[in-house]
Amino acid sequence: MDLLDWPSVTLVVAMRNEVSNIERCLASLAAQDYPSDRLEILVYDGESTDSSVAIAEEFAAERPRWAVRPNRRRIQAAAWNEGIEAASGEIVGIVSGHSELGPAYVRSAVEALRRTGADMVGGPVRAIGDTPVGEAVAIAVSTPFGVGGARHRYLTEPAVVDTVFMGICRRETWLRFPFDEAMVRNQDDEMSYRLLDAGGTIVCDPAIQSTYRNRSTLAGLWYQYFDYGRWKVRVLQAHPRQMRLRHLAPLGLVSTLAVGGGLGLISPVARRAALLELGLYATATLAAAARYKDRRRPSSALRLALIYPILHVAYGLGMVAGLMRLGAVAFRANT
Repeated sequence: MDLLDWPSVTLVVAMRNEVSNIERCLASLAAQDYPSDRLEILVYDGESTDSSVAIAEEFAAERPRWAVRPNRRRIQAAAWNEGIEAASGEIVGIVSGHSELGPAYVRSAVEALRRTGADMVGGPVRAIGDTPVGEAVAIAVSTPFGVGGARHRYLTEPAVVDTVFMGICRRETWLRFPFDEAMVRNQDDEMSYRLLDAGGTIVCDPAIQSTYRNRSTLAGLWYQYFDYGRWKVRVLQAHPRQMRLRHLAPLGLVSTLAVGGGLGLISPVARRAALLELGLYATATLAAAARYKDRRRPSSALRLALIYPILHVAYGLGMVAGLMRLGAVAFRANT
């Protein structure tokens, strides 16, 4: 592609208290091999209480097409909406402060948009961790057993998908489908589903490379996936046509075990069925842990055997909480 043919691009970064990550994130943006006069960087800070803003402002001070702006609502959806509205680029990409972009990220995204004609493109998530637990989490969330059919987490060839990590679209597409700022979690999923409901196409291309620093504690992972499950109920309520079996699998696991365990107190048949299900799940978990463990660290299999159930049970219980909240809202509306 001739240099003059490269479209202008804006990357909108959402951050809040990212002192341990934001310098690496912004350094990766500064290292893009895309023409610098066609790349705008807008950083929106959600009222950080650490030195994240000072780090970002230091980067911006040296670069004329960079700016650091406040995000009074603090949530990512608000930051991205403001950035998209203010963007000067023909193409806009959203960026998490936890991420680091490969040097060809922007160029590969522009090429993918042109080549495929898709409404949105993005790359697979390559998760990384800073501790032994974080490294095991990174493995778990990059495997089919951990995240089911969420192929955008582990694709090796370009493919049409139902959502991507940190989507890149033409600015007019974002303006047609702004983020729902009522969504604290899963806002990118919800926006993707509106795009799909309208007949749009999303492509995941492994050439669009980035990394994401995931949770490094079991407690942090539990709360993250509980929230994912809770907010997924609202997404699927609004977009039932986008529902997939993988979305319901964690809910099915925790529901059948709970029901089987409860009935097992009075029914030997239900007790045997619950024990059989639990045994099958435990066997599948141990097999997945053995298969996907880090060969350099055999002990990672033990961590995976604990992390997989946290992913599934936390997500499933989150969906239960989301359904209960939905039921309570419906009850109040009818009384």
